[in-house]
Amino acid sequence: MDKDRVIGAGKEMAGNVKQAVGKLVGDSKLQADGKAEQVAGKVQNFVGNVKDALKGQ
Repeated sequence: MDKDRVIGAGKEMAGNVKQAVGKLVGDSKLQADGKAEQVAGKVQNFVGNVKDALKGQ
C-alpha cells in the first residue's frame, strides 16, 4: 500500500470532521475548508492507487 493512500484517507477523514463541525456550529468557512481537505484527500488517495497499480504490473 502506497503512503499516499494512507495520507489521503487521513485527509479525507479530517476534512469530513471539519465539514461536520462547521455545519454543526454554522461556520461556513470551516465547512468549505473541510470540503477542500476532503477533495485533496481523495486526489491523494487516487494517486496512491495509481502508484500501487503501476507497481503491480
